[in-house]
Amino acid sequence: MIKKHISNEGSAVQPPAGFTRRHFLRGLGTCVALPAFASLLPARLMAASSADKLAVTATGAPLRAAFLYFPNGSIPSAWWPGKEGTDFELSPTLKPLEQCRQHLQILGGLDDHSAEAKEDGAGDHARANGTFLTGVRLKKSATDLRAGISIDQVLAREIGSLTRFPSLELTCETERPSGICDSGYSCAYQFNLSWSSPSTPMTAESNPRLVFERLFGAGPPGQRAENLRRRRLEQRSILDFVLQDARAMQRRLNTGDQAKLDQYLTGVRELEVRIHSAEKLGDPKDPMTPTPAGVPATYGEHLNLMFGILTLAFQTDSTRVATLLLAHDGSNRSFSDIGIPEGHHDLSHHFNNEEKMRKVAEIDLWYVKQLASFLRKLDQVRDADGHSLLHNSMIVYGSGNADGNRHSHDNLPMILAGAGGGTLTPGRHIRHKSVPAANLFLSMADRMGLRPLPRFGESTGRLSNV
Repeated sequence: MIKKHISNEGSAVQPPAGFTRRHFLRGLGTCVALPAFASLLPARLMAASSADKLAVTATGAPLRAAFLYFPNGSIPSAWWPGKEGTDFELSPTLKPLEQCRQHLQILGGLDDHSAEAKEDGAGDHARANGTFLTGVRLKKSATDLRAGISIDQVLAREIGSLTRFPSLELTCETERPSGICDSGYSCAYQFNLSWSSPSTPMTAESNPRLVFERLFGAGPPGQRAENLRRRRLEQRSILDFVLQDARAMQRRLNTGDQAKLDQYLTGVRELEVRIHSAEKLGDPKDPMTPTPAGVPATYGEHLNLMFGILTLAFQTDSTRVATLLLAHDGSNRSFSDIGIPEGHHDLSHHFNNEEKMRKVAEIDLWYVKQLASFLRKLDQVRDADGHSLLHNSMIVYGSGNADGNRHSHDNLPMILAGAGGGTLTPGRHIRHKSVPAANLFLSMADRMGLRPLPRFGESTGRLSNV
């Protein structure tokens, strides 16, 4: 239960006044990998174990997967291209992707039936967000969480040992509300994409500075290696303290509490193994770029920083699995910078009002512009095998609501970018015949080298023709 939380945060040995559990946890597990070098690939492949062959391309370069979520669906008439196949014209909303069209698959006909109302009534935003990567129906409760393990965490469990960070969870939502957020559903459903268990969301980080320091160490360029060395010593001191304190406490606990403590210590021991494994991977290469100053003043700059950090994380092989919540479903953010002062969610209930629909389409277009910038960055970075990071990635961009006005969950607006190391056939618009989006995730898991999963969420099989 605590393994992920501890591995994502940390602290110092001597706690200052006002020291909290969050301070204690912040910073643990901050080592990162070197970039993948072509000169190292042949030897690595010759000595590869079965685990080493996970999440790699046919050339031996790392294969990555990222899942990006945008809120409140889209205006379907502005989203979908008119023609199928390779000879398609990008729709008005997708026009910024013109430079990347050869790397894209526009996927029609993917559904999320687990997000439908059925007997639970209202709450489509919580269901859209909470089921997008799980395909499992949520329990409608503010306190008794029941979701499913998300596909990113299924991947991380199998390939996470190959990198210093099994997965990376990012968000551009700076607020973390608790309690009820949508018609009786817990806020946890609406503000988290990634779930390590049916009751445990993977808390995402919104502060670019904290993410960067987690990956590359604190301090200015040139000093990060020494800071990381000190952090490792602090980590070991903290773990020693925790274990000693826990052993002294164990004698005073009843059977039930001893079981809880044993679960806790299991997580601590796993963290020890993680630290040892990170040390064997060697010191990180300092990217020699300034540390971000924190959450920027503008939303666009915030998104671009997160996309930049995600690019660096993939480039340095710090992780091969990531999620990024651009904004939670139901977000009522205004876009005054582009002349739209009204809230996004309010506008999405347009009731076919042409002016409101135009404004929602403008917001959809704005999000796609940010996506296009990210994909161009990935395409410009050469990987170890000479291909681009984008070629050796699978990037899902989508929303759990299809038409925000109707709160529909069929024919979701979804894009799959990248060639999956040559295993995908991009450059197409494909209309699938109303199949679960979970089928796509099964097909992605196969390409990441996982043993074939019998099913995932509400899947009915693999998604063919990708």
